[in-house]
Amino acid sequence: VQLQASGGGLVQPGGSLRLSCATSGFSLDYYAIGWFRQAPGKEREPVSCISAGDGTTNYADSVKGRFSIPRDNAKSTVYLQMNSLKPEDTGRYYCNVGQHWGQGTLVTVSS
Repeated sequence: VQLQASGGGLVQPGGSLRLSCATSGFSLDYYAIGWFRQAPGKEREPVSCISAGDGTTNYADSVKGRFSIPRDNAKSTVYLQMNSLKPEDTGRYYCNVGQHWGQGTLVTVSS
């Protein structure tokens, strides 16, 4: 199992970013996948997840209405579309399936 997160960067408050998690070694048809983030000095926290099959999604209260988690099974890739970004969204974002973690991609929201 491999998870490769990308797409992070520096963005101004109110801006948007789309993170990608390219996966291999398993099928998104059968496994749920999630995004987590860790801000400096804080514990890692869940952001969003999407189930296998019907693709039911869940979001942390702090990102509801701003983030979405589209999935492209043909490309074995899950995205995190982040809109209306806030400084408190700053952190390293990780994708996760089971006990497997990607290396993370850094998002910095700052003017």
